[in-house]
This record gives sequence, C-alpha cells and structure tokens, in this order.
Amino acid sequence: MKIVLFEPQIPQNTGNIVRTCAVTGSSLVLINPGYSLSDRWLKRAGLDYWEGVDLTLYETLEEYLAQETAPLAFFSSKATTLYTDIVYQPHHVLVFGAETHGLPDTIPLDKRVRIPMLPDRRCLNLATSVGIGLYEALRQQKKGF
Repeated sequence: MKIVLFEPQIPQNTGNIVRTCAVTGSSLVLINPGYSLSDRWLKRAGLDYWEGVDLTLYETLEEYLAQETAPLAFFSSKATTLYTDIVYQPHHVLVFGAETHGLPDTIPLDKRVRIPMLPDRRCLNLATSVGIGLYEALRQQKKGF
C-alpha cells in the first residue's frame, strides 16, 4: 500500500503517519509539505521509524498523478461513497488532503471516498484518517501481519 499526503501542514501528523507506514510496510509520498523535513516536531513524532519507510517527495499533485498507474482512493469529507464501499487492491494508493483545505477541487467527486462522521463536523485528524483508511485496505487484503 502507498499513502500520499497532499500539502500536509502539521509535522506531528506526518510523523505519526510515518510510524503507521513503518509498522504496515506502506510507502509514503509527501506532496509539497508545508514544513521542512528536518523539523524537530516531525522527527520527534516519527521517532526512529523513518529508516523503515520508503519516502518520496513531489512538488505538485499533478506531477505525482501523471506517473502513478495504480488505483487511487482520494479521502475527502465531501465524498458520498464510504471508504468501506470500495474494493482495495494490494497496490492501491490512498490519497489524503491538507489539514486545513483538503484535496483540490479538481479531484472528481466519483474518485473520492469518505469516513463517516456526525453531520456538521469538519474532519478527523489526518493521522487518524490515514490509520482508518489504511487498516481497512489491509483488512480487505487479509493482512494480519
């Protein structure tokens, strides 16, 4: 599995996601993060898990999408399809938007999936959302480690 973070803004979230990727064997793509990769909060949250994660950086989402051939699931609170209603493949890519502004409007609604929440709530924490989405995809693959 691969996790893509579009313009992540909170280093501690990314650090926690690094840990999730490390323990699940998932790779991580960061697209134009809003902080330096040497940020102390990022390093602290990721602890010593960085070495076990395949990390790639891209400047733009368009650049990344132009080269990606695997199936994509874009997680968004604006979607109508539940994240549990799609069938994940072993090489699926799970894409998550920025903490403050989510995904670009150019992503078609039919490509988006959502994690259910109470009405009139903004969104879940990014690291929490990644964990929920990734573990559902792994559950479907029957990966119990």
